[in-house]
Amino acid sequence: MSDEQKNLFIAIALSLVVLLGWNYFYGVPTADKARQTSQQVQSQSGTAAPPNAVTPASPGSTPNNPGLTAPAVPGQPAPAAVQVALTREQALAASPRVQIDTPALTGSISLKGARIDDVSLKNYRQTIDPKSPLIVLLSPTGSPAPYYAEMGFVTNPGANVAVPNADTVWTAQQQKLGVGQPVELTWDNGQGLLFRRTISIDDRYMFSIKDVVENKGAQAATLFPYSLVSRHGKPHTDGYAVLHEGMVGVVGDSRVIEITYDGIEKETRATKLMEGTSGWLGFTDKYWATAIIPAQDAAYKARFSAAGATGPQRIYQTDLLEDARTIEPNATAELPLTRFFAGAKEVDTIDGYQASLGIKNFDLMIDWGWFYFITKPLFKLIDVIYKYVGNFGVAILIVTVLVKLVFFPLANRSYLSMAKMKAAQPQMLEIRERFKDDKQKQQQEMMELYRREQINPVAGCLPVIVQIPVFFALYKVIFITLEIRHAPFFGWIRDLSAPDPTNVFNLFGLLPFNPTTLPMVGPFLAIGIWPLIMGLSMFIQMKMNPEPTDPVQKQMFAWMPVLFTFMLGAFPAGLVIYWTWNNLLSVLQQYYIMRRSGVKVELWDNIASLFGRKPAAGGKTG
Repeated sequence: MSDEQKNLFIAIALSLVVLLGWNYFYGVPTADKARQTSQQVQSQSGTAAPPNAVTPASPGSTPNNPGLTAPAVPGQPAPAAVQVALTREQALAASPRVQIDTPALTGSISLKGARIDDVSLKNYRQTIDPKSPLIVLLSPTGSPAPYYAEMGFVTNPGANVAVPNADTVWTAQQQKLGVGQPVELTWDNGQGLLFRRTISIDDRYMFSIKDVVENKGAQAATLFPYSLVSRHGKPHTDGYAVLHEGMVGVVGDSRVIEITYDGIEKETRATKLMEGTSGWLGFTDKYWATAIIPAQDAAYKARFSAAGATGPQRIYQTDLLEDARTIEPNATAELPLTRFFAGAKEVDTIDGYQASLGIKNFDLMIDWGWFYFITKPLFKLIDVIYKYVGNFGVAILIVTVLVKLVFFPLANRSYLSMAKMKAAQPQMLEIRERFKDDKQKQQQEMMELYRREQINPVAGCLPVIVQIPVFFALYKVIFITLEIRHAPFFGWIRDLSAPDPTNVFNLFGLLPFNPTTLPMVGPFLAIGIWPLIMGLSMFIQMKMNPEPTDPVQKQMFAWMPVLFTFMLGAFPAGLVIYWTWNNLLSVLQQYYIMRRSGVKVELWDNIASLFGRKPAAGGKTG
């Protein structure tokens, strides 16, 4: 193994140590803290007036009414005295409701405020136990963790026009919302304005809201439509740098805008203002999301913000304010359709909405990461194979083989280059010894040797460099995609997105305690059967090459399999299985190429040296 290749492996190892160490020492404590906070989340019952403290969304002249200032979108400040939170069931019973029942969703819409504030996902449960509770996505004000969507109107400051607000109780013409069964809501402001709202839903996760305003009065009315998603209390997040959780959106010509719950606090007055035409905005969790989606040809002003008291009463909101609509006397205004997504981040579903509804960059709701151009196609390939084999773990193994085949020519050149480097080792040592006091001359002689023997010193690095993005892309796929959540493999691996449930430190379940809960060291004690197999495969791969002559490098490579076993123990089992399989394929590939090239494989001699046996004389493998 060349010095360049050794240094590259060391650099890669150190980079992974930094990445994984960050997740363990920062991400895990942050996630634990967030989990504790989410358990303490309580919020007031009832609603409050729009806060003056919250910066209005991009105030300025509106196209339809030059010189008028756009009003603030309603928000939810923390009350002066925090009231005791109701249970979710009590909060739901506090207002009249229209039921939601579709193949994918169950829940209800509150007629008070016409809020979509009660949504559970029928096809997803909290654990792999089929009897565990459904995933609850949205909850009403007054419950322990309010999270809801609201659409409405605001007027110019000083205008004496009553518009529906969070306290308005609408009248429902139907009592159940389902696929092909829209619900019509009405409210009369008593001043000549009649508001009619039709809410419909598809068979997945998309609500459609159509507003019509009829003006029977003698005066024109100017209204600004708004939409918002509000989330009370900082929710639990996993806290990993590889995953975005928080506010997300695409506004106008921007790429995806991502701001965490902590990140919004760093903005001026905890508010980020944007404006544009087309796009969407909302909140994203690891597997679930919400998004308000205006008509893609409508101009609007958007806002991410945080308001209210810090702690469980902190309120996070994404909202948008559209341009003014003026309804003349005896006229009816039909407003552009607004959509609201509330559901699971299924790749096919999200892509389908982007294609069929023309929602700009809606697929970026899924955090594909920097290697988007690799990560998403890689998932698509795994998903296609899964549809044939019926097991995501097997699909990952097959994709690993395909990746190996793609990189086989590079690997072949790499191992052949390593063989030439090994054959030239005596000459290289002689040059180092002869010019040990003249580094410049030593380098010149080395380059001449490389030229004469047709050796490319960096050829061995290329396969490793090229495969690094593929590895991280696969890591991203396993870590973020909902489709792999709760996907089983074989035996004890019932969830490829979770760590191996076995643990060597409690004798694989024979001792009644969980070592991973120990303070400080717990995250490093998640060593199950598959991490052990992975460590062994990495040890064998290391022993395929000559031992480094430098003592420091030798110790580094000797301990690397142990280090990676502890570091990757708490990673998703699917990733550990991939790495193990990849290591074994690399060993077989290297063994085959080196034997075919007549180069001695160092594996058996290196293993024998661990037991004090002298290695056999160099030469061909025969």
